[in-house]
Amino acid sequence: MTDSFPRRQARTRRFTLGAPRGVTVSPDGDRVVFLRSRGGTDPVTCLWALDLAGGEERLVADPHVLERDGAHDLPPEERARRERSREQAGGVVAYATDRPVTMAAFALSGQLYVTAFATGLTRPVPTGGGVIDPRPDPHGRRVAFVSGGALHVHDMRTGTTATLAEPDGDGVTYGLADFVAAEEMDRMRGYWWSPEGDALLVARVDDTPVQRWHIADPANPDRAPAVVAYPAAGTPNARVSAEVITLDGDRTPVTWDEEYLAQVVWDAHDPLIVVQPRDQTALRTLRVDPATGVTTLVHEQTDPVWVDIVPGVPGRTASGALVTVADADGARRLVLDGEPVSPPSLQVRDVLDIDGDTVLFRASSTATSLGGASIGLWTWGQDGLTSVTPDPGVHSGRLAAGTLVITRQDLDSDGTTTTVLHDGGELTIASFADLPGLLPRVTLLGAGGRDLPTAVLLPSWHEPGTPLPVLMDPYGGPHAQRVVAARGAHLTSQWFAEQGFAVVVVDGRGTPGRGPVFERAVHGDLAAPVLEDQVDALHAVADRFPDLDLTRVGIRGWSFGGYLAALAVLRRPDVFHAAVAGAPVTDWALYDTHYTERYLGRPDRHPQAYARCSLVEDATKLSRPLLLVHGLADDNVVAAHTLRLSSALLAAGRSHSVLPLSGVTHMTPQEVVAENLLLLQVQFLHDALGVAAPPA
Repeated sequence: MTDSFPRRQARTRRFTLGAPRGVTVSPDGDRVVFLRSRGGTDPVTCLWALDLAGGEERLVADPHVLERDGAHDLPPEERARRERSREQAGGVVAYATDRPVTMAAFALSGQLYVTAFATGLTRPVPTGGGVIDPRPDPHGRRVAFVSGGALHVHDMRTGTTATLAEPDGDGVTYGLADFVAAEEMDRMRGYWWSPEGDALLVARVDDTPVQRWHIADPANPDRAPAVVAYPAAGTPNARVSAEVITLDGDRTPVTWDEEYLAQVVWDAHDPLIVVQPRDQTALRTLRVDPATGVTTLVHEQTDPVWVDIVPGVPGRTASGALVTVADADGARRLVLDGEPVSPPSLQVRDVLDIDGDTVLFRASSTATSLGGASIGLWTWGQDGLTSVTPDPGVHSGRLAAGTLVITRQDLDSDGTTTTVLHDGGELTIASFADLPGLLPRVTLLGAGGRDLPTAVLLPSWHEPGTPLPVLMDPYGGPHAQRVVAARGAHLTSQWFAEQGFAVVVVDGRGTPGRGPVFERAVHGDLAAPVLEDQVDALHAVADRFPDLDLTRVGIRGWSFGGYLAALAVLRRPDVFHAAVAGAPVTDWALYDTHYTERYLGRPDRHPQAYARCSLVEDATKLSRPLLLVHGLADDNVVAAHTLRLSSALLAAGRSHSVLPLSGVTHMTPQEVVAENLLLLQVQFLHDALGVAAPPA
């Protein structure tokens, strides 16, 4: 019997297993290193190398051989790091190389391994275990790593390990990212080597001011609750500081005033740190004097609302030009030494690489509402601005010594294609990912008066003239874009369509891709503009697709999408007739500082904003079927969100359903859970909306 789509999607981690990822290009452009599992259902990731001179691809580190599967006995800090990065696979999920990319270091189940690409030899390094985030120095002579909250350095030549910084109190770690840096700033690391490999800039995190939350496992009452330092909105953050520590043990504190350490860059020049005040209305790049720790302002961005942290900047070209971004003329623009070099017609998403004096970055068009659905690769260099990928699709890439790696997803093909352009030739890195066997029937359009990016998906068996109930399937909030020109992004929505729905996906105000004004429209209110856009787009789509039955409209979502789904049936029961809310934020005072305060400010200073966006405050309004789903082990959107809303609904006498997921975090990688969660949602929506089973 053929497995169902939900089962295959769960087993393949959304058809990503077996696809190349985590690409590194050597500085000479002759070698490409990447991660890939050995098959579409194999969750154990391996390390591979492609030598471009001969086109030879080699498996250099296979956890199947080195260990059982690389997924057991992880240090708790590594489990937390994987949760923050939403890593669902096992094996070699991260690695770091020396500067010339001749060797790499990685950890499996807390054991340090190093591999030499020339010989293909991979060997364990005795360190005592518990290894997290190992990183070779630029010359490959030493490997630094974190274990037990302390930063250690192993000398590859002598075989000895030295401890450079160890916790000086409870709740203190060296070399790790704090919670909000990892969860909200995309900073997953906490130490950086100097270019000469003789010192490191090391973050010190003191979690003692942070309130402790206790996440219990109700299915196993004999187990002690997990204690989590969670900086909820309005409460203290971790105290983050930094030191320059030499291999001789000399320690020099680095000084700055702002609350957040957003990024660190230590290239051939002096180190740069990027810091941000708690209200996030500025982002300051500071040059650090490694000898004294004194910092000097070299660049500043300010905005009365907030300043976004953009991945990949700041950086410096070989000639020393500072690469940053700036929001100007209705778009995010690439800036070199203070001068914008990309036009307002492009919205810069991130900077991927700086190759000499050439900058590789991703950007989308601001010319139309659907311009953001395609994300292309661009370069800026001596020849000016160049479009590398002019065709529609979602692209990413890496660039070194002229060797360009391009990853591409589009609406015309399954999965991701990875292409290497080198010395005038082109080759493809094979993907072993399974094919979904489901063809999304996607119509992309701009809907309503705000021309909102929208995707509409109909069942393959639908005959024009036959009414279809509607399922809104949004995320709808900051940081995530659903309406993109990539087939894989629409697979789940198409599967729901095949169950008897017209599925509508809308990226409303607050979502990325349309420019700063569009994103900042949710400042002070994460509820009204977001919900209004879903309603407006729904009605506009119904005008274009007359078969949509607006008397039967459901909505589903996860995380912010779960919040939006519950919000919809609470505040607009005239439009939405049933909702599935997965892991919803119901009280923004329970969510983390950096995210929540960017949009709503501090609770004590802006209580009206929190009340305006609270689902708990609206509990008495529920008149439609609502299914709340929550993982009880979730340490990002904790289960208290759903439980508090459920209690308020019960107190108001409002019928609802709650599906608790024992042992499940904010992710749902467990195969049976992920499969049955989709099936149960369909059954709930069929029952609530009176939808007949689809044709066989």
